[in-house]
Amino acid sequence: MAKRFELIVFDWDGTLMDSAAAIVRAIQASAADLGLPVPSDVRARHVIGLGLSDALHYAVPELAESDYPQMVERYRHHYLSGDHQLTLFDGTVELIAALRERGHLLAVATGKSRKGLERALSFSGLGEYFHATRCADECFSKPHPAMLDELMDELGVAQASCLMIGDTTHDLQMAKNAGVAGLAVSFGAHPVEQLQAEAPLACVHSPAELREWLERNA
Repeated sequence: MAKRFELIVFDWDGTLMDSAAAIVRAIQASAADLGLPVPSDVRARHVIGLGLSDALHYAVPELAESDYPQMVERYRHHYLSGDHQLTLFDGTVELIAALRERGHLLAVATGKSRKGLERALSFSGLGEYFHATRCADECFSKPHPAMLDELMDELGVAQASCLMIGDTTHDLQMAKNAGVAGLAVSFGAHPVEQLQAEAPLACVHSPAELREWLERNA
């Protein structure tokens, strides 16, 4: 079967791994540790997918520049204390393996740091399936197109042959900025109305529906 998309790029948190709630809790706990106003679930969820600096400054606007290193330390403490217990969404391993078997190039574009992604790839066992990855401490943060531009350049893929899959408006805006197609999943961080407002190719509502869509359309 001919492939419409040679390269499929996945966001990580909230798209492949069920980690959005853990990120929200870590942001809220780190704000409390510093005696700062604790952001709401909605505000904390909105920043998932951004690089850590952008995420913390938006989630906790009261954060002083001088307190940023301490905030980062507390966030990493809270998140890393439980990240080994996080799980992939049901069917993710089978989906990624099937796409690789069909001959797609696979990549990750994430707001995680390189160290954080390598840790997640190791825990999940998915590392062997991806041809390339980009992290927020190596590139401009989403929605800047740099991650996708670099992945396409590295793997020799044209814009028309690349698909970005993510659970946030940051992912879909990055896809637009890079001139590639975007596919939304609504089981992660951002509400479905916000995702649909970005006019993705589709918005799927479960990991099983994601696999069905890709089998039919990718």
